[in-house]
Amino acid sequence: QADQVRLTKQCLEELERDPKRFVPRGIHSQISNAKNQLIGPDEYASRVASFYDQTVADTYQLYQRRLFASNAVDFDDLLMLTVDVLERFPEAREKWAKAFRYILVDEYQDTNHAQYVLLKQLASVHGNVMVVGDPDQAIYSFRGADIRNILEFERDFPSTRVIPLEQNYRSTNTILRAANAVILN
Repeated sequence: QADQVRLTKQCLEELERDPKRFVPRGIHSQISNAKNQLIGPDEYASRVASFYDQTVADTYQLYQRRLFASNAVDFDDLLMLTVDVLERFPEAREKWAKAFRYILVDEYQDTNHAQYVLLKQLASVHGNVMVVGDPDQAIYSFRGADIRNILEFERDFPSTRVIPLEQNYRSTNTILRAANAVILN
């Protein structure tokens, strides 16, 4: 992540935007969130509603050009570009969907939109998907996790069978009662 923030800072400086006013970590976080929503630089630029958004859009476009010029991708691009390839090339999607007969996703409550779309693409042939997750333990919304992925799983995968795991081997009953009381309140 340090390299991504450093590149973001370089882009801001090249755009003559003050990195003290436009904090590189915050700008990069906006770029990362856009990628997790599968929003590319051009689409992001079309949604600009403020000077800050315009700065993010300009930085995002330059950031992507710098990555491309270096023949590099960042972590978020790994998902975004994979989804893009599978969307644009049905033969590639079918090849990879056939290759994964069974798919297991742990901590499903913490998946983002790009991960959700990738899962749908890879499960498009066999449909054998098992996810493990607990909506009460969703903690990564600040990093783009979308709780709707788990809440709407049964709608998105209609042949789903839900198996509640009610036995807990990590915590005592006292701890579980206290945790459940906190959740209820």
